[in-house]
Amino acid sequence: MKLSKEELRKAMRLYAVTDSMWLNGRTLEDVVEETLQAGTTFLQIREKNLNPEAFEALARRVRKKAEKYHIPFVVNDEVELAAHIDADGVHIGQSDMELARARRILGPDKIIGVSAQTVEQALRAERGGADYLGVGAVFSTSTKADASEVSLEQLKAICETVSIPVVAIGGIGRNNIQKLKGTGIDGVAVVSAIFASGDIPGATSALRAETEKMLEG
Repeated sequence: MKLSKEELRKAMRLYAVTDSMWLNGRTLEDVVEETLQAGTTFLQIREKNLNPEAFEALARRVRKKAEKYHIPFVVNDEVELAAHIDADGVHIGQSDMELARARRILGPDKIIGVSAQTVEQALRAERGGADYLGVGAVFSTSTKADASEVSLEQLKAICETVSIPVVAIGGIGRNNIQKLKGTGIDGVAVVSAIFASGDIPGATSALRAETEKMLEG
């Protein structure tokens, strides 16, 4: 899925990152379909507890759901897997594969997102050819215990410095999205706010509405 910078910016509005720990007997692809139907605009598969074969099989099934709803789909960390299954791209952290190598593997038309916590990291990623940035954790989060918090001032400074889209991540939910108003972000990335909910469609639509309200401000 080749996207312009503006199309990608719009796709950042509600960015869902999967986590199967809350499925309660349901399949991830069914839960993903519910959130895509209800307003999720970007999807990342991030499953740390599967062996490579199981992860590839799951990623292929989830990719089909994203394709059905014409939603960009990226794989967390696994650059070669993303290329192998023809995902729309990959999201890499500061300690993952080097950006230039990831671009060589994926080619010029795939989406590469990079995690950043400082202006320096953000600028380096932009200069290296990243398509968007994931910045956080902006609030404390239980889904990534080792995540360092990024102040709202740091977040705003990053948004003011780079021209590529920025999505905030980390501890974001309906109750605190409005605190991000005025930072310059293009959207929010959430994990438990969607996947830990007993009502996936309801949680998704409420988060989308709160995000749109925040972005209008």
